[in-house]
This record gives sequence, C-alpha cells and structure tokens, in this order.
Amino acid sequence: MNAAAQPPAPARRNPVGAHVPVAGRGLVGTGLAYARRVGAEAVQVFVANPRGWATPAGDAAKDAEFREACTAEGIPAYVHAPYLINFGSDSTATRERSAESLRHSLLRAHRIGALGVVVHTGSAVGQAPGGGSRYAAAMAQVREDVRPLLDELDALGEDAPWLLLEPTAGQGNSLCSRMEDLAAYADALDHHPKVGVCLDTCHAFAAGHDLAAPGGVADALDTLVAAVGPGRLRLIHANDSMDVVGARKDRHANIGAGHIGADPFGELFAHPATEGVPLIIETPDGRHDPARVEGARHAIDISHLKKLRSATR
Repeated sequence: MNAAAQPPAPARRNPVGAHVPVAGRGLVGTGLAYARRVGAEAVQVFVANPRGWATPAGDAAKDAEFREACTAEGIPAYVHAPYLINFGSDSTATRERSAESLRHSLLRAHRIGALGVVVHTGSAVGQAPGGGSRYAAAMAQVREDVRPLLDELDALGEDAPWLLLEPTAGQGNSLCSRMEDLAAYADALDHHPKVGVCLDTCHAFAAGHDLAAPGGVADALDTLVAAVGPGRLRLIHANDSMDVVGARKDRHANIGAGHIGADPFGELFAHPATEGVPLIIETPDGRHDPARVEGARHAIDISHLKKLRSATR
C-alpha cells in the first residue's frame, strides 16, 4: 500500500485498520509492513510491553520515520496503553506505576504522531473500610491520578494525542463497562477537551449492549453520546464476540464469526456519531491456523468491513 494507492480522504468515511505487531523490525519495518499486507488504512500499536511496567525510550529517528510514513500514506495511528494500568487499585504502587506507564504512552504517542492513546478504564480493586464497594474512592483516585496527566497533555500543544477511555467487558468491579458509565468518568476528568472514547464492540456486547438486536447499535451509540457529548467517540475497536450478550467475557471473534454477526458492523458506519471515526480490528490473526499465515484472517476481516462500509453509501 502506498500513498498513490490510497483513495482520497473524503472517500473513506471511516478508515479501517488493525492493531499491528511491531516486534522485530519496529514500527515501520514490522508494523507498517504488516498494515500494507493486510490492507489496513489505520493502525494501532503498543509502545511498551502490554503486560509489563517497562517504559522504553524508543528510537527518536525510528519514531520520526513512522510519523512521516503515516503522514505520507494517510494512515492515522493510535497507541494502546499497557493492560496493567488501573487507577482504581487499592495499591499505591500500582497507581504510581499506572501514572508512569500512561505518561510514557502519551509522550511516545506524541513523538510518533499518534492521534490518541487507548487506556482501559479499570476496576475498583479491594473493599471499602467496613466492607462494600470501593467505587467512589476509586473514581476519586481516577481524578487525582489522571487529571495531572491531562494538564501535561495541554503543555504538548494542539497536536497532543487524545486520551481515549475504553470501557471494559464488565468483569470484576469494573469502573466503566456500560456506555452510561462514561458520564461519571467524564465528570471525574472535568470533561477535559482531550478526553475521548474508544468503543470496543466486543466489550459493549459483553457488558449487555445487545448490538445484534434490531436497533442495538444505534441505542448503544446514542447512549454513549448522551453520556459524554458529541465528538468524543474517536476510535472503534471492531471485534465480534465469542460469547453471548451480557456474558462479561472479553473474547474476540473474527467479524461475522461471533454472536454479534456482520450486519451490526455495517450499522456502525451509518450512525452520525461515527462520522470519520476509524475502526481497528483486534481479532484473531491466523497465526495458529493450520497454514500459519500471519495476518490472513486480519486481511479477511478488513476486507469484510470495507465492503460493509461501501454498502452504507
């Protein structure tokens, strides 16, 4: 895929892409090469071990190369923060490490020209004194720990990445899984102008939003907009679900191969709230198929979504 092969921006109401690997030859040599192979028009990457606390400095020259290549090829890029981040934890050490890790992802995102950093909204770990839920205390911690990071974003200027809140599938003492839960999260962060939302379709389905039902996609998106206001939905993780609605299990399936089905993904393209919002797949990629062709299923999923996009015009 090269710049000449890209359709003009107005023809792509929603760029369709994938979370791409970067191990080996890095952001460009591995990540963008993979994107070209599977036909991705947008990419999401990790800039640190997603299951660790390390904050690697990266290579300034390679970061610049990635930024320039994405600009030249019209590929919007996003960063997914590590999974361990949880500002609702009752552990001071976890909160401190969470702040350091998210700060690292935000700064690296700025360096590579990424438009946003996706972070899971976390859970209220532990119990309140005397028993009961720690939800209120955990949300106070979210404000205490994340609000200063948003002030740091302001210092980066207008091209600072968005902080994209990704509601979870509802496991454990989730702080935010339903679309309506986003209202309290946005309140805690003062509705900062760089706070947005990343909607994961599998998570939403697992949390009880029946996207497969008639009108289910529109209902979920309407609820999201009512919770945080228009213009806050900045990214969609397009994943089918291996489990039934309300299962509270985060197990992704390929597009059309799960309980959501293909048609609701077509409905995503038609809703006003998704205008211009990229779709990123995080579906099984085929590495463990008998033929072991890495990316084969991603290419199929991306092609499927592009066809659904075309059908909405």
